[in-house]
This record gives sequence, C-alpha cells and structure tokens, in this order.
Amino acid sequence: MARFDVTDAEWALIEPHLPVAATGPLPRRMREQFNGILWRFRTGSGWRDVPERYGPWSTVYSRFNNWANAGVFQGLMEALIAEAAARGQVGLELVSVDSTIVRAHQESAGLAVAGETLDALEQALTEEKGAPLAEQPPVLRVMRPRPHPRPARHRRTSAPLSGDAVRRGRRRPRSADPGAG
Repeated sequence: MARFDVTDAEWALIEPHLPVAATGPLPRRMREQFNGILWRFRTGSGWRDVPERYGPWSTVYSRFNNWANAGVFQGLMEALIAEAAARGQVGLELVSVDSTIVRAHQESAGLAVAGETLDALEQALTEEKGAPLAEQPPVLRVMRPRPHPRPARHRRTSAPLSGDAVRRGRRRPRSADPGAG
C-alpha cells in the first residue's frame, strides 16, 4: 500500500457506496483504481502520469469518468457526512476553503443583472433591513456587453471564374495538360 492510499478502515466506509453492476464479474481492482483517482487529484498530475500500481491510466480515468457522470462521488460525500453525523463527528472544522487554491473565473468579477431583477433585490433589501431605499448606498448597475458582429466569411474558389462562367455562376474548367499551371 502506498503512502496516501486509503486504509482498511476508510475502505470499509467507502466500499459499500461504490456501484457494482448487478450482473457480470466483480471489479477486481476497484480499491486500487479508487486510490489512483485520489492520487491523480492529490498530485494534480495528468491521467497519463497515474502510477502503474493503480492499473492502466485509461482504466482509472474511465472508472472516474463513469462514477462522476453517475453522481457516485456526490453520493459518497453525502453518505460519509451522514455517517460522521451519526457518530457525532461533524463540525465546522471539517470544512476548509483555502484562498490559495480557490480561483474565480475572470468573468466572475461583475454580475450582469436585469434592471427589474435589481429593483426587486433592492426592494427586498429595503424590506429586510427596514431602511428606506433613499438611505441605501448607490448600487452599481452592470449591463451585458453587446456581442461583436462576426465578420462575413468569403468562399474560396479553386479555379478563377471567367467570362460566361461568371455570368452563369460556374467555374472555368482546368486544363487537362499536367504541365499547364
């Protein structure tokens, strides 16, 4: 067992919440693949860098992708939190958000809100705080930028049009002589 792999006690809590097909063979290396998924996210490495002891990287990725799409990790988290709550071990010390790893997208700097929505929010704030709207600090209204028009695309033709072909919308035939250029 590697340094940060799940222990037997941890695996006993996790295993019942991982899906196993009703038919077919039982997955032989599910614990190793789970550890491989954890290794990948703990190190921040690419899937192709997952060590061979966890199995082929493509299998570990496929297992992760299938479980993520099926909501297995969300269910596992909820089940583990419920188990901890049943044991009386849930507390705010379990929650940790570190600003060194939390990143906001560049577009999250401003919120585009329609005028009616902003007015409703201001009204709700006024009712909640009990202060008249005039005493509230001014609110910055952010409008959505208008999309830039896309430039028109021009079709390329393989052979230039000439004379009658231009009038009829046809291309001039190419020469059959391979030396003609």
